[in-house]
Amino acid sequence: MKAVTWQGAKDIRVENVPDPVIEEPTDIVIRVTSSGLCGSDLHLYEVLAPFMEPGDVVGHEPMGIVEAVGAEVPHLDVGDRVVIPFNVSCGHCWMCERDLQSQCETTQNTEHGTGASLLGYSKLYGQVPGGQAEYLRVPHADYGAVKVSKERPDDRYLFLSDVLPTAWQAVEYADVPDGGTLLVLGAGPIGDMAARIGMHRGHRTIVADLVDERLARVSGRGAETIDITDLDETAVAERVRELTAGRGADAVIDAVGMEAHGSGGVKAVHKLVGLLPDAIAEPLMLKAGVDRLAALTTAIDAVRRGGTVSISGVYGGAADPLPLFQMFDKQIQVRMGQANVRRWTGDILALLDQDEDVLGVESFATHHLSLEEAPDAYATFQKKQDGAVKVVFRP
Repeated sequence: MKAVTWQGAKDIRVENVPDPVIEEPTDIVIRVTSSGLCGSDLHLYEVLAPFMEPGDVVGHEPMGIVEAVGAEVPHLDVGDRVVIPFNVSCGHCWMCERDLQSQCETTQNTEHGTGASLLGYSKLYGQVPGGQAEYLRVPHADYGAVKVSKERPDDRYLFLSDVLPTAWQAVEYADVPDGGTLLVLGAGPIGDMAARIGMHRGHRTIVADLVDERLARVSGRGAETIDITDLDETAVAERVRELTAGRGADAVIDAVGMEAHGSGGVKAVHKLVGLLPDAIAEPLMLKAGVDRLAALTTAIDAVRRGGTVSISGVYGGAADPLPLFQMFDKQIQVRMGQANVRRWTGDILALLDQDEDVLGVESFATHHLSLEEAPDAYATFQKKQDGAVKVVFRP
């Protein structure tokens, strides 16, 4: 089969790889019909290169049609249509029973001190072959695979794999009070969807970004916007206070993470680490502070005293400096983590199954491309060119 593979930093290629087969009785194999390109994939593209190996199949936002079913997957049959969460979780361990599926103890990667395995996401998270491919083996499908209706287009349900539960959890963790103001930093896929969810819940929603097309998208759905092109972190926070009676936002979602704009020195460190031999780069990434923290420090500054910062953007450094005095003095609550996808799928499906496309998911993707176009799509998405907010591959 054809699959999108990592071959080196900024070197994505479509290769022929062996077809997947059932390996465990809880597996299924699906024919992939759609698979998203995620902002987190950009971390593999460059920053997390030390944890990748040439030939790794990438992608963690797939859906498709069941082609083969393991003996211990009673709820699925060949021909069913399913969405696959990016978490690989068992559903019955101590963590899963407490709706912390991203910490699943069955698939945890204790060697690296990380949580549950993820589809297509490096040695740090299990090196499980990903879903930007024609076919996919789905481990623990007896719990993870989500059966969906065959009556609507793929894009109605595809984003259950990652974008929707990640944005949903970000808003849940933000804990915006009734009548409160939510600030979303970043209008990429997660920030855009978080803003839609916030507005759906009736929150005043402000979105900050520097890409005109992205600001226009969220503005078109009713969000207030701040163009941060010529603003530093302090100026962004001041602008937010101007819009909120001098207090700041009740809650802030950092939907950017280590891909933040700014800090050319830290960007140079990212590139340098990516060029080092893996034996040197891996411990450096795990123990050093190597992130661009512009978005996070802006969130801490822009949130009101006693407010909440919800972090959905991914950070990679283990020793990044944080303004702890400011955080303590402002009595800020901080919540973060990989989305616990299966925790939220029931709530989200109730919206998606409605006749009305409440969150605009069917028009959410900006690009639908073939697998063969993946190398160019990664480069375009990283550079924020061609209006690329959400890319979906159609194998």
